[in-house]
Amino acid sequence: MLPFTVELKPGIPIANQILYAVKKAVVSGQMAAGTRFPSVRQLSQELRINPNTAHKIAMQLVAEGVLTTTPGVGSVVAEHRPAEPRERAELLGGTVEQLVVEAKNLGVPLEDVQSSVDAHWRRLGGDSK
Repeated sequence: MLPFTVELKPGIPIANQILYAVKKAVVSGQMAAGTRFPSVRQLSQELRINPNTAHKIAMQLVAEGVLTTTPGVGSVVAEHRPAEPRERAELLGGTVEQLVVEAKNLGVPLEDVQSSVDAHWRRLGGDSK
């Protein structure tokens, strides 16, 4: 069982989707520092992806400092500082882009989109800042 969730969607590179899911799990605290990361074999089998793609993903996460590898132990989530608001906001990029595209397609003015987001934010218990 993978320590993160990912819903693979067509039209977006698989590696990008998995990298995003792992980073989101780390930033949100779902995967804490020291959490074991699946092996390349396990990653490729559980996600039904090519082992080369799984290896590319693992190496990218190591290069970005999300994972550390130790011989004989494998890969684990690296110690990290708490995510800054900017880093957390960057994870919303794709979702925000989808919202903007849909709003533009429907002809919804920016002010109405902002009002709708604000209303949903408050309804879900978020403060206004």
